[in-house]
Amino acid sequence: MKTMTGLLAAAALMSTTALVNAETLRWARSGDALTLDPHSQNEGPTHTIRHQMYEPLVIRDVTGAFEPALATEWAPKADDPTVWVFKLREGVKFHGGEDFTAEDVVFSFERAMQPNSDMKELIGSIKEVRAVDDLTVEFVTDGPNPILPSNLTNLFIMDKGWTEANNTVNVQDFEGGEITFATTNANGTGPYVLTSREPDVKTVMTRNEAYWGRDQFPMEVSEIIYTPIQNAATRVAALLSGEVNFLQDMPVQDISRVDQAEGLVVKQAPQNRVIFFGLNMGADDIEADNVEGKNPLADVRVRKAMSMAINRDAIKQVVMRGQSEPAGMISPPFVNGWTAEMDAEAKTDVEGAKALMAEAGYGDGFSIRLDCPNDRYINDEAICQAAVGMLGQIGVKVNLNAQPKAQHFPLITDSKTDFYMLGWGVPTYDSEYIFNFLVHGRESDIGTWNGTGFDNDEIDAKIATLKSNTDLDARNADIAAIWRVVQDEQLYIPIHHQVLNWSMAEGVGITVDPEDQPKVKYFTMK
Repeated sequence: MKTMTGLLAAAALMSTTALVNAETLRWARSGDALTLDPHSQNEGPTHTIRHQMYEPLVIRDVTGAFEPALATEWAPKADDPTVWVFKLREGVKFHGGEDFTAEDVVFSFERAMQPNSDMKELIGSIKEVRAVDDLTVEFVTDGPNPILPSNLTNLFIMDKGWTEANNTVNVQDFEGGEITFATTNANGTGPYVLTSREPDVKTVMTRNEAYWGRDQFPMEVSEIIYTPIQNAATRVAALLSGEVNFLQDMPVQDISRVDQAEGLVVKQAPQNRVIFFGLNMGADDIEADNVEGKNPLADVRVRKAMSMAINRDAIKQVVMRGQSEPAGMISPPFVNGWTAEMDAEAKTDVEGAKALMAEAGYGDGFSIRLDCPNDRYINDEAICQAAVGMLGQIGVKVNLNAQPKAQHFPLITDSKTDFYMLGWGVPTYDSEYIFNFLVHGRESDIGTWNGTGFDNDEIDAKIATLKSNTDLDARNADIAAIWRVVQDEQLYIPIHHQVLNWSMAEGVGITVDPEDQPKVKYFTMK
C-alpha cells in the first residue's frame, strides 16, 4: 500500500512529465532535505540539495581532492600558523543580485556557531573570523589547525542582508519544530536557483545564468525537479517509465533489472559512510527495556555480546544483495585513522555471545526498543528487521520502531533513544570529525550526536588536542589510542560500509561521488 507521501510524489512526477525537455534532470531518492537552512542540520541528503543553491568556500571533487568554490586561495600565515587566510572569488553575486563579500563569510560563520547550528562542531577551533577587505577573510584558530579547510566543505555562505531582511539571522531550531523563512527559501551563490519548494513532495530549481562558473562547468541541466519517493517499488517504477531520469537511492534488489533495461545504466562506487547501532551505556537505568533499576547496556559484556550476535555477512548477502562491506569500526576506509585490522574485529559468535550474556547476569535475556529510520539509508528498516532476529538468538527481544528520519534523528540528538541506528559519513576524511560528534562527551557545542552516554574526560582531552596538533605522527598516535578505547568499550555496533548505486538514463552523464552528494553543475545531458 502506497503512503500518502508516495502518492503525492507519484502525482507530482506525472504532472510534470509532459512539460519537461531533454535538459531537465528529473531526480528522485528515498527522502527529502530536512530543511534548507544552511546551518541547521548536518545531514547528507540535506547538504546535497543545498549544494545546488548554496556554496562553501571550498568543496571536494569526486576523487576527494579540494577544489576552489567561493575561495580561490587559502593557506595559514607564514608567520602565524593560528591564522588561515582565504582569498575570495571576485565578481560573485547571490541569486537576488547582491554582491558576495567577506562580510557575508564572517556573518555565515558566526551564524554557524550558534547553539542551534548542527555545524558548530566542525568549526569549534575557530576563535574569530575577520574581514581584512572585501575579498580577504582571516580565520583565527585556537592553536594551529592543519586540517581547517577539511571542515569547511559543507559550511554554506548566506547573504547577510537577505538573512537580516527576512528575520532569519538565528539558525532554525529544527529539534524544537521551528519553521523559519530560511527553512523553505534560499538565496545562495550556487549554480541553481530555487523556484519552488514543497517539503516531502517536490523541489524545483532552475539554472543560474549569472553563475560565476557558468563557462567553467558543463551546466547542461537547465532545470532540476527533485522528488522524494520513500517507497522503493514506486521509485523504480518511476525510473523504468521515464518519469525519473536520475535515481540516487537505487534499491539493491532491483539493480540487475534496471541495469538490463534499455536506455538505463547503473553506476556503483564505495561510499564514504558506515552504518551502525548506538547503545546508551551511560544511563543508570533505561526506559526502553524490561529490566528494573539498572541498565543492561552499561555492561560491556552485553554490548560485546550484542555485536557478536550480528551476522554481518548474512546482512550483506541477504538484505544488501552483496552491496555492502561488513564493518568492525565506525569509520569508513577513506578516513585517516581507519585500519584494516580494527575493521576486521567484529566477529559473529552466537555461542560466545550467549556465554557473555550469562556471565553478565542476563542469561535469560531482556527486551529493548530499537529505533530505526525507514527513509535514510539503503535498506535501513530491513537491516533493523534482520538484527531483531539475530539478537533474539541470544535472548535480546527487540521491539522495532521504524519511522522517517525527520522523526528518528531528534530521538538521538535529544537523548530519547537507548538503542538506535545511525549512519556516518566523514567529509573531512579524518577521524577527528567522528570523535567530535560521536565520541566526545555530549556538551552544548560538541558530542551532539553521541547518544551513548559515554563521557571520558581523558578521551575528551585527547580529542581536543587533535585540532591543533601539527606533529602528524603524534596526532595519528592519539587517533589510534582513541579508536582503541572506542573498540574496547564497544560504544557502537558497526554493521557495514555502504556501496552506492546510482541509476540514470543513458543520456545523463555523471561520476558517482563517494560522498553521495551529486553536484548537478557537473552533469552532462545528451
